[in-house]
Amino acid sequence: MLPNVDKLILNKYLSSVTKVTVFTLGKFDICLKIKKMNWIYEPWPWYVAGPLIALVMFILLFVGKQFGMSSNLRTACAAVGAGKAADFFKFDWKAERWNLMVVLGAIIGGFIASNFMSDNTVEINPEVAQQLSDDYNITSGGESYMPPEIFSTEALSDPFTIIILLVGGLLVGFGARYAGGCTSGHAISGLSNLQLPSLIAVIGFFIGGLVMVHLIYPLIF
Repeated sequence: MLPNVDKLILNKYLSSVTKVTVFTLGKFDICLKIKKMNWIYEPWPWYVAGPLIALVMFILLFVGKQFGMSSNLRTACAAVGAGKAADFFKFDWKAERWNLMVVLGAIIGGFIASNFMSDNTVEINPEVAQQLSDDYNITSGGESYMPPEIFSTEALSDPFTIIILLVGGLLVGFGARYAGGCTSGHAISGLSNLQLPSLIAVIGFFIGGLVMVHLIYPLIF
């Protein structure tokens, strides 16, 4: 039989990842381990996250608002006077101030989640992680949300990497704005409104992603 101190240590050590129950049956100690449902730390299933997104979209439609992240780029530029240089930024940006709170919430929420509510790892297929290492020299697959090979301080000391990030940010940010929305604006807001342009945009997102990963990325790196 296990000493009582061993049971206490075992429960304390494993309770962070599992629910452990140690009980005695005759002359034997049986350790029963049941995986703990850490709903804060683990990804939510589609049947939970999906209805929650739908609920948010219903509330936005009810109050006459549209959700989108890239729209804040246009709002921010208009707020600092970009309308003097381009008609694209001439609009009542104050009416869109509420959407800036989405960005603020994403920053604060991301900081809290990254530092206090996550181990900053993502589970991906081991074969995909191996392919990332073999084909793209990204050895952190499954270990980090943002590959340090691209986003670390050391990587940012390379002028080529900075140029790639700046050009990519310009194409994605302002390109999404000129297209009328990003993945959240089209795939979530637009499709929920049954907008045909949003469906076309989402299909374009997938095609563009495939072209980038399989054709352009190997040429760049």
